[in-house]
Order: sequence, then structure tokens, then C-alpha cells
Amino acid sequence: TGYGFPPTPNGPTNLILPGKKAACFINPYTGEITGIDDGKGFFMKIMRLHRWLLDEYKRDGSFAWGKTIVGYSTLVLAIIIISGLVIGIEKQESTENRLKIKTKAGWFRFLYDLHVSGGFYAALLLLILALTGLTWSFGWYRDAFYTAFGISTTSKQTHAPTICRPPKNSTVKEFEETSKTDYTQWAEVLADLQSRYPEYKSISIQDGSATVSTATYGNTRGSDRYSFDPATGKITEIQLYKDLPKSAKIRGWIYSVHAGTWGGLTTRILSCLVSLLGAVFAITGYYFWIKKKLRKSKQR
Repeated sequence: TGYGFPPTPNGPTNLILPGKKAACFINPYTGEITGIDDGKGFFMKIMRLHRWLLDEYKRDGSFAWGKTIVGYSTLVLAIIIISGLVIGIEKQESTENRLKIKTKAGWFRFLYDLHVSGGFYAALLLLILALTGLTWSFGWYRDAFYTAFGISTTSKQTHAPTICRPPKNSTVKEFEETSKTDYTQWAEVLADLQSRYPEYKSISIQDGSATVSTATYGNTRGSDRYSFDPATGKITEIQLYKDLPKSAKIRGWIYSVHAGTWGGLTTRILSCLVSLLGAVFAITGYYFWIKKKLRKSKQR
């Protein structure tokens, strides 16, 4: 259904295949297939575990137990983070003590300081990850989130690029014979866009449309869209990212903040560390709670 071109001449060309996240990579000079991604690999499984607990994604909006469990768990996580901050600020004697982690006072003290002081450092970013993640779980929350940023959920959305898909039960040869797409013009479109963008992350060309991704920071999903005449390859319409309304940018910003890509490699590493600390805080929290219960039981 389209081609994706890397910013370097020696990189593999991405053949965009029908189906979610499906792609084939080839050497554009020899035609050799260098890899196939059918959307069922390790990282796709991890994504499905993260979003739906390996449950099937329901496109029709029907009830999905995996998505529901993840959504309510994330909502509880946000409440725990906020309440933990309130309790931590209330109980600590001074800000100086709250921001220190003692490493030479025994394991219990180290774990306690890691839970309290480490939680104080990581709470804000962890809360942001939780609050942005909830937009994929609940429609009512997503509407409220957009409204909080002054964006109407009924705003007119930008048009999606037209995708040329083969009919069901047809072979590639039959599709090529019936398709009216003139692929020879796509090379001219590519050359035109490369002249306009000396530096870019990727260029994707599909039937009558092209997308240029350039953002390394901020909304990393932001892109410029072009429409072209399939018969001549001439650019007919330009839709630059900077000219889009806020309603068309917010979803990309939410993803970039949630995935930690908005600040490049630094924020991705920070988001990874904070996510790992979130798991550590849960374990140490249960540890202190069980230890406290056992202590009270011995006293009785």
C-alpha cells in the first residue's frame, strides 16, 4: 500500500503492507528482502501486554477485559501517587531529610528512603505517565483531558491519506493488473520531497499522498502531509504540521509525553527508569505494610 524511505541512502526501504503494523524491508538496489515484520513479534506482544494484557483489541468499541483492567489499575496508580505525595509531605520533618537516601544505615533504612525520597523525585513524571496513559483507556477521561487543554472533542479532524488496498481474495498479480496507480511517478515525488527536506526522519508515500516526518523533539509524531497527482507526480496540496489546529496535534503530544520521546534519548531513559522505580515502590510499599502488620502482631 505504500513505501517508507529512510533518511540515509544505504538504509532499507519499508514496504507498507495491508494490516496493522505490518511491513517488509528490502534493499532498494537489489530487491533483496532484508526483514519482515508481521506485527506479531516480541515488541508487539509487549505492547499488547502493556495496553490490553494480551487481550484482543476491540475495534468496534465493545467491552474488553484487558483494556478495562489496565485502565482502572492506572487510575488507582494515579490516586496512590497523589496520596503518597500528600502523606510524605505531611509526615517528613524537613525537606532536607525528605530528599536524602541513606546508604549506610542498613537495608531497611535504605529501602525506606528509596520509597519515600525516591518516590518524591519520581512521582511527578510517574504521575504524568499515568495521566496520559488513561486517555487510551476511557473515552470520558479523554474528553475531559482535551477539554482541560481548551480543545473541543468535536473539532473537525484532518483527512487521512488515501490508501490503495488490494481487494480480498485477490493475488498480487491480479491487484497490479487492476490497480490504476502509476508507481513510476512516486520516484519523482520522493525526489521532490527530499529536495524540500535536507534532513528528515522518514518519508512515506502512498496512493496520491505522502507524509514527511521530521520531528526529533516535542511531538515526535508530527508530520507534514502532501497530496499529489498520481498521473503526473505533481504536488497538489500541502498540509504543514505547524499550520494544524491544536485538536490535530494533541494526540501526538500525548503519545510523545507518555512514551518519553518528547525530549529525545534523555527523556526516554528517564521514563524507563521512572517506570522501573514505580514497580520498586509497589514492592517496597507492600514490604513496609507487611512488616508493620507483623510488628503489631508480635506486640499483641
